[in-house]
Amino acid sequence: MAELPALVKDLALILIVAGTVTLIFKKLRQPLVLGYIVAGFLVSPHMPYIMSVVDSADVKTWADIGVIFLLFSLGLDFSFKKILKMGAAPVIAACTIIFCMMMMGITVGNLFGWRQMDCIFLGGMLAMSSTTIIYKAFDDLGLRQQHFAGLVMSVLILEDVLAIVMMVMLAAVAGGSSPDGGQMLRSVISIGFFLILWFVVGIFLIPIFLRRVRKLINDETLLIVALGLCCLMAVVSTQVGFSSAFGAFVMGSILAETVEADKIIKLVEPVKNLFGAVFFVSVGMLVEPRILVDYALPVVAIVMTILIGQAVFGSFGYLLGGQPLKTAIKCGFSMAQIGEFAFIIASLGLSLGVISDFLYPVVVAVSVITTFLTPYMMRAAGPWYSVMERRLPSKVIVVLNHITLSHPSASASKNKWKSLLTQLTVNTVIYSILSFAMIFIMLTLFLPFVRHMFTDWHHTVDFVCGALTILVISPFLRAMIMKKNRSDEFKALWSDSRLNHLPLIFTVIVRIVIACSFIFYVINYLSRFTGALIVSIAVALVIVMVLSRRLKHSSIKLERMFVNNLRSRDIEAQVHGRKRPLYEGHLLDRDIHMVDLDVPADSLWAGKTLSELGLRNKYGVHVSSILRANRRLNIPAGDAVIFPADRIRVVGSDDQLTSMNRALQDEVYGDDLEFEKREMKLRQMVITGKSPFVGKTLGESGIRDKYNCMVVGLEEGEETLSQIEPGYRFGKGDIIWVVGEEISLNELTEA
Repeated sequence: MAELPALVKDLALILIVAGTVTLIFKKLRQPLVLGYIVAGFLVSPHMPYIMSVVDSADVKTWADIGVIFLLFSLGLDFSFKKILKMGAAPVIAACTIIFCMMMMGITVGNLFGWRQMDCIFLGGMLAMSSTTIIYKAFDDLGLRQQHFAGLVMSVLILEDVLAIVMMVMLAAVAGGSSPDGGQMLRSVISIGFFLILWFVVGIFLIPIFLRRVRKLINDETLLIVALGLCCLMAVVSTQVGFSSAFGAFVMGSILAETVEADKIIKLVEPVKNLFGAVFFVSVGMLVEPRILVDYALPVVAIVMTILIGQAVFGSFGYLLGGQPLKTAIKCGFSMAQIGEFAFIIASLGLSLGVISDFLYPVVVAVSVITTFLTPYMMRAAGPWYSVMERRLPSKVIVVLNHITLSHPSASASKNKWKSLLTQLTVNTVIYSILSFAMIFIMLTLFLPFVRHMFTDWHHTVDFVCGALTILVISPFLRAMIMKKNRSDEFKALWSDSRLNHLPLIFTVIVRIVIACSFIFYVINYLSRFTGALIVSIAVALVIVMVLSRRLKHSSIKLERMFVNNLRSRDIEAQVHGRKRPLYEGHLLDRDIHMVDLDVPADSLWAGKTLSELGLRNKYGVHVSSILRANRRLNIPAGDAVIFPADRIRVVGSDDQLTSMNRALQDEVYGDDLEFEKREMKLRQMVITGKSPFVGKTLGESGIRDKYNCMVVGLEEGEETLSQIEPGYRFGKGDIIWVVGEEISLNELTEA
């Protein structure tokens, strides 16, 4: 018999141990991530009492795939539009927390005399709270419906995005001789460039591709296509100098804007869970008890740094974001742990060979301890606020409640200028990146290829390539110049004051200069013309672009196609009644807010009307709408019936919504202990001459009422089965087919 490969044996061992341990952790209501880590420790060589993994290198490869799929799934849950709609408050909170926690991590590392790269990577690990662990803790403690939980999740989304950026920066810093400011700035610029380029190109091309092949795609092929695109972007990202995880995240964020996003999320979930489990198991395999004993003091110090740092700086970050003191403390205390991104950053450091071997198990130990302490930190937030309220002067409390950097400006003119300049900057940056990318492709890939094919036509090739390059980028340059010149903000500022005329004209001139610069670069690269002549040609071409009606239509068509692709998921959700109302967010600054609650399939509320449930009287909440499949019932009346799998949109305070959600989840049908005994069976029965049913009709026989059985047919011949009419009278020798429980059928047979 052929010997099984070591990889198969290792995978079998990992999955069996992981499955057993996670079942135990599930029973103990602990995060599954910790179960995977414990399983990894059990199958590692550091645990000599049970079988160990044979080939760690293969497991490491699987773990790398797990990181790719984890970040791909993270990208699927992420949306750039969500970030834009959040406003400045979550951004301020996230940036404050990340900066302060990173500085604290670097400081702790320096206090212990660790190497510079160890300190930097430790700071990166401590800066990121765990989205998975916090979400699970909110769910276990019944806090997911409260207002502050939504604020925490918004910041966590931003932290996850910034973690991707941090990973790229850390990789860039690790590759250099010394981490200086210039190097980090170049890293940030390159990240922004490729992120915008890939996102814009992806949003333009991928939805079109998916629409064209929609009729050919089923669940199987959609999964293959999605994972294929993920791996493709991971490879491309690696080729241009970034990590594969960064590319996977970008592709996930692109697919998140498509109509198929929800389906892809469901299809990818099992794959992500499998490889993600292998990744976290590989994390546990690196835990060495000896190192933990030797570094017990640093572990304790880092744990205290996280608990105190998040409690202080986390709360302060939310205060700067405009939250009141009580809410800020709840949010800050909830984020006092590290998780999956700490492991990913540590894995990155190990793969690059820039961090010490002891740092990984130390971080894992810190993550385990802080995860166990997370529920207690959440519960401690309320009492801690009460202590501060009693001890601090009332004036200090008032000042803390009004610390914010996110208040909007009161000046309408300033808001118009801010809106216009923001839009102009975004458009100019995007079109400049697209133009630069096309120029790069044409001059570095297309031009050498054509020159190699036509060696004797050097000048002609250069001319044709230059003309094609300018022609390709012309829609982008025209859109850069003309976009927003007729916007409402531009017109309003122009009519408000003559003092605005010169600055507005200046914005147009700046964009013209940028467009001319691109043309100047192309011509100067391919010709020996003088600078003055090139400038004249560039200006003339820009004028032609601005006046060209065909180019105008082309640029408008491209932009509309991009916008439609970007909004396709929102449009689809609106059509099917899943779009949240615009007024929903306006209640968030008060004590009440709106949430969606799902009715379980086995809920006792199913089949009852709103009047029968009395939700307003019991819990003080208001039902604003009921979402059922692709239908929405707004402002439902008291006679509206609740069905299983309905989504109820409810308005109320944190306590009211939490109380109602707890009742909704608890009031369900219990398990039927005699489920198997109550199985329905089909049986053939013959009515004999002694049967009490002879001469009686179906209703008179009592087969349904007395014996709880149902006659489904009368046998006529070998293959014919006919329906029994209510007035039919049973006769001797009739063969009937009856459905019922086995006990009931036995009683009927005896009768």
